[in-house]
Amino acid sequence: MSTTTYRTCPRSGLQFEAKAETLIIANAVAGVVFLLIGGLLAIGVVGTRWPALHWLQADTFYQVLTAHGLNMLIYWMIFFEIAILYFCSSTLLRCRIATPKIAWAAFALMVIGAVMNNISVYEGASSVMMTSYVPMMASPNFYLGLVLFAVGALIGCFVFFGTLVVAKRDKTYTGSVPLVTFGAMTAAIIAVFTIASGAIILIPTWLLSIGVINAVDPLMYRMIWWGLGHSSQQINVAAHISVWYAVAAIVFGAKPMSERVSRSAFLLYILFLQLASAHHLLADPGLSTGWKVVNTSYFMYFAVLASMLHGLTIPGAMEVAQRQKGYNKGLFEWLRKAPWSNPSFSGVFIAIIGFGFLGGITGVMMGTEQLNMIIHNTIYVPGHFHATVVVGTTLTFMALTYFLIPTLFKREMIAPTMAKWQPYLFGFSMYFFCLVMMGAGTLGVSRRHWDMAFSGNALAYEWPGAAYLMMGLVGISGMVAIVGGAMYIYITVGSLLWGRKLEGGAPSPKFTPIPVGAPTAAVQTAHGSAGFAAPGTFMLAMVFLVAFVLYYFINWKYLSTLWGLS
Repeated sequence: MSTTTYRTCPRSGLQFEAKAETLIIANAVAGVVFLLIGGLLAIGVVGTRWPALHWLQADTFYQVLTAHGLNMLIYWMIFFEIAILYFCSSTLLRCRIATPKIAWAAFALMVIGAVMNNISVYEGASSVMMTSYVPMMASPNFYLGLVLFAVGALIGCFVFFGTLVVAKRDKTYTGSVPLVTFGAMTAAIIAVFTIASGAIILIPTWLLSIGVINAVDPLMYRMIWWGLGHSSQQINVAAHISVWYAVAAIVFGAKPMSERVSRSAFLLYILFLQLASAHHLLADPGLSTGWKVVNTSYFMYFAVLASMLHGLTIPGAMEVAQRQKGYNKGLFEWLRKAPWSNPSFSGVFIAIIGFGFLGGITGVMMGTEQLNMIIHNTIYVPGHFHATVVVGTTLTFMALTYFLIPTLFKREMIAPTMAKWQPYLFGFSMYFFCLVMMGAGTLGVSRRHWDMAFSGNALAYEWPGAAYLMMGLVGISGMVAIVGGAMYIYITVGSLLWGRKLEGGAPSPKFTPIPVGAPTAAVQTAHGSAGFAAPGTFMLAMVFLVAFVLYYFINWKYLSTLWGLS
């Protein structure tokens, strides 16, 4: 039986178990590799949708767009999230990882599946977009690669659950699991639903592609596939919010304003967040109006409530921690005095604001059946999900990487000045990218289409000049964002290859149990007589609420002007 060894990082105090550490590194590095591939493909996508450039031919564009979506939304995200699951279980709970050999088998399946799927796309016979709707068929290896990846990721989730059992059995902690681990557990539960949905529908589609079965019902395919396609973003949401709590604790020493409220919000995610997938089906004829309204409105609002709770408690925890350090002048001294030169903080805070104002507000609007008619299947939709997936999740994972380079990878970060500016360049260019993309979508520009001008078609359509302006700005801001992403790749890969090696901490055969923290003073009195503990955060929340209400009702006004009833 192999021995288990631990090391305590001298910079963070985190305790890494050797086998878990290697698995975390492998999954994180694989994720960054697929981020690099997806980023290179983004050059082709952006360069083609930019009307003045219009770079790629149609067949190449759809091939590149298919690979871009898969590498960015599926492979980069889920590889990195598996690394986060192992980190939040083994490292945060200070225990050995359950079944490391099975975890390596899961990693191998994920790599084989992702590579197989990519090769099938680059061969040219699988340009079916990430959604790959039937009856339009790709090559069999396209589906088989996705299935293998899904099985590997599912096994990785169960290794995470097994590690929680190991920690509980070995009594490495007392009481409930830490909040960050609880959030990761939420992400893993959603991941099981999500990945299983993909396997359930992609296995028969693979059988269809090799001629074993004769048909797959298109409506059933869309219904179940979106349990994978959109719910994969729900894994991202739970994962990146867990990272937000972690970074608040790492940078500020912040404690949750109310663990009970935060855990309840994560529970609401488990129960209701996946229902947002239904907004992709709002134009489908086979589903009743009642089903559409209930799923995308009333039930989904519980998930919206959960996100708003996190959006209040995480900046609120930062504010309380800053005020305890003496930054009490006015509403926002705590924010002005925050460590804006620390890319872990700046990246997370830019992600919080962008995810809430750009992704959150537009997501609720898209989930309203009537308003959805304005923007369904327009380029507004990718504008929305770039605000959630790229600004919310990718930027958060980038921010976490800057913390992990010296602690997990034991390397000194190269180009620290570039690292300070990278979240701003990437984050703000993506803000603008999402805004102008949603503006073009509001004017009706279609998503995924190779040529917005429909050149050479029998029925031409002349877009207003504003639409071409918006798409031109999409191209410019998209290229700037790609530069910001390239800076992250350079810093990360360069640090691992050329960064000075740091002391990792002496190995030990035993873990150190997590100490029981001393009780802290409540941030609110029983009757609220102390006033607001986080007045600045409350003011930001009110600004968000006003923006939310205004944008929501502006869209109702816009809907009323589309056509007359007389």
